[in-house]
Amino acid sequence: MRRRTVTSGGLDDLRDDLAPAPPGAREETPAQPGARERDGQELRTEFAFELPRGYVDDDGRVHRHGSMRLATARDELRPQIDLRVKENPAYLSVVLLSQVITRLGEVTDVHAGVVERMYATDVAFLQDFYRRINSEGHTHAAVTCPLCHGSFEVDLSGGRLGES
Repeated sequence: MRRRTVTSGGLDDLRDDLAPAPPGAREETPAQPGARERDGQELRTEFAFELPRGYVDDDGRVHRHGSMRLATARDELRPQIDLRVKENPAYLSVVLLSQVITRLGEVTDVHAGVVERMYATDVAFLQDFYRRINSEGHTHAAVTCPLCHGSFEVDLSGGRLGES
């Protein structure tokens, strides 16, 4: 907290500065060098996705839309001490994905059991999505049309082909 000199005319300002922010309001912080990426946009730490098939919950509802956050060093290290991963190294991706998926449809508590019950195509999609956002920093992929051999870029985060 910074110090302020209070004069009789500044008490209202001081009260406003010390008052708690209303719920949902974002606190303004001065921009620091390096806080923004080179292209002038803020650093994205969470990415939306749409699963190819979808996760089916216990009630039979299908959840396809979700979000994944960037992984931290702790996220990458934690599975190494997990007993399930020590017994079966292939389980590493299940544990890792369960840590970085923040939401899957209406499911907000995404744990290893949820990832275990996903279809293999969805897990493969999420593994590729994880790799793209954490190593390449974006969700775009270069593709080539098999018919005309034209090259273009698609966003893997969920837009359907043909939609704009």
